[in-house]
Amino acid sequence: MIDRLPVTQAVATMLAAASGKPVGRGARPIGVEPPYYLLTVVSTDVSGAPLADDSEDLSIVYQVTAVTGPAPSTAGSYAVADQADWLADKARAAFLARDPDTGQWLHPITVTGARVIARRLDSEPGGSRDDSDAIINNVQRFRLDLTPS
Repeated sequence: MIDRLPVTQAVATMLAAASGKPVGRGARPIGVEPPYYLLTVVSTDVSGAPLADDSEDLSIVYQVTAVTGPAPSTAGSYAVADQADWLADKARAAFLARDPDTGQWLHPITVTGARVIARRLDSEPGGSRDDSDAIINNVQRFRLDLTPS
């Protein structure tokens, strides 16, 4: 069986490294102002053998919420939709970008005892888009399929 916690930790590490932005797991990163990402598990599925079998595959859907906001040091500033789109693009690239020569993912997700065998954009519900909002977000969901290594 593949444990979900190490996968989630590896996904958060990959997204932060690939995007250069902080990642909070289900909550705002402590002491961080926008822009940042929120990473949340939406669903987990297993397939094949019973859960006690060590060869069970795992499929996890992660929600990545890109959060923008006003510049804390600039009075009267506000979030802009372009920043939300830029952050969403960076998240998509982190999860899905491949090396054109090898076909390998540019940003590995390293999990002891398991390997990621598929990644895809599961859905992109969108988010708030009003430039007058103090905070604007964009929501994407990515599905990862893993198998024991």
